[in-house]
Amino acid sequence: MRILIHGSELAAATAAAALASVGHRVTWLPHAETPWTALQEAGWLKREPRLLAQLEESREAGSLQLVGDLAGCPLAEQEVVWLAVSPGQRGDLAGLLGELADRHPGGLVLVNNSTFPVGETERLETQLEARGRAVALPDLLEEGRAWDTFTRPSRWLLGCDDASAEIRVRELLRAFNRRSEVVQSMPRRAAELTKLAINGMLATRISYMNEMAGLADSLGVDVEHVRQGMGADSRIGYEYLYPGCGFGGPNFSRDLMRLADVQSASGRRSALLEQVLDINEQKKETLFRKLWAHFHGRLEGRTVAIWGAAFKPGTARIDQAPVLRLLRALWAQGVSVRLHDPAATPALRAEVGEHPLLALFDGDPLEATEGACALMLVTEWKSYWNPDWERLAGQLSGRLLLDGRNIYDPAWVAARGLHYRGIGRRADPAG
Repeated sequence: MRILIHGSELAAATAAAALASVGHRVTWLPHAETPWTALQEAGWLKREPRLLAQLEESREAGSLQLVGDLAGCPLAEQEVVWLAVSPGQRGDLAGLLGELADRHPGGLVLVNNSTFPVGETERLETQLEARGRAVALPDLLEEGRAWDTFTRPSRWLLGCDDASAEIRVRELLRAFNRRSEVVQSMPRRAAELTKLAINGMLATRISYMNEMAGLADSLGVDVEHVRQGMGADSRIGYEYLYPGCGFGGPNFSRDLMRLADVQSASGRRSALLEQVLDINEQKKETLFRKLWAHFHGRLEGRTVAIWGAAFKPGTARIDQAPVLRLLRALWAQGVSVRLHDPAATPALRAEVGEHPLLALFDGDPLEATEGACALMLVTEWKSYWNPDWERLAGQLSGRLLLDGRNIYDPAWVAARGLHYRGIGRRADPAG
């Protein structure tokens, strides 16, 4: 098929790479805010396994063509237009849709792969002025493994109210739907709401587990026993039951706010969703509160080390990342921070600038702990899981490790002579 992909999101880059790799003739028009020259240098794209190499391979093979503006797009030839833009760029689509309405002969399928308000796919179809049908295909990619989740999907949510458009989309994705049937078809508005509802449920599980961790802390219970007991119940399972110091990310946080907007617009206030969002914001300061308690509020002039700034391992992004709120809390108390992250330091520097209380490191993680009284683990990069414990213990003057992701064994850490404080877990050195 001949496909035009528009957007500079991860979803656009992944669709361009994957669809071109299986023989479709793809024209990719990145959004003007982030042209191809900028995308090539984007840290998040460079870190996605296989993606950048596949894009270059498809360009060399001729199955992928990059264009910089609408003038270079053969719009009349396209069978499918795939939209993957950010919510803030929704208003920029009028030009493309107007050109399609003017220049396309008809029979087009428009795939809305963007996270827009519920009902937006229907509105997009009206702008095509009978030149085609619009379907919703919510973005379900996982950052850090986007290629795998597109090419070996566990499911596609296809919102479609037209049989011929559904046949076209199934053919479009046929190469990624051979092992088993993964396309779940439903009305357009149902698919749009389902995407938001999924992330709302996952966030609710995380926030509930964080509440249990706080309760376990106050009762002197190790929350890991609670987590394992809950997960063993087949009605609950283990997924998204890991307590932590808050979640972030451009898509997860954005979808929750979008779901809140949908609730508000419908006249149905969601006390549950408001509580989920509030719990998450509070948890972003939980390591600060543990630091405060350990040193009895005497923090001014101290230096702490932080491992991890990215909102999750495998990405260089810090969108709504817990580290941002944590840094503000520490700096407000006059605490100097030595922060290590293998990928996200450029993004953090761009966000906060050259702050006098911040030193950034991306080499040896232990270098960041020199001169620090405590270590805060915020992002669970694999390089942090097994440090040189003897060196670490020797460098932390306050001998305090604050584990925001519960990746360490409390007893092991305490046996190394360190005070361990996790999320619902704790241990102290003997004697």
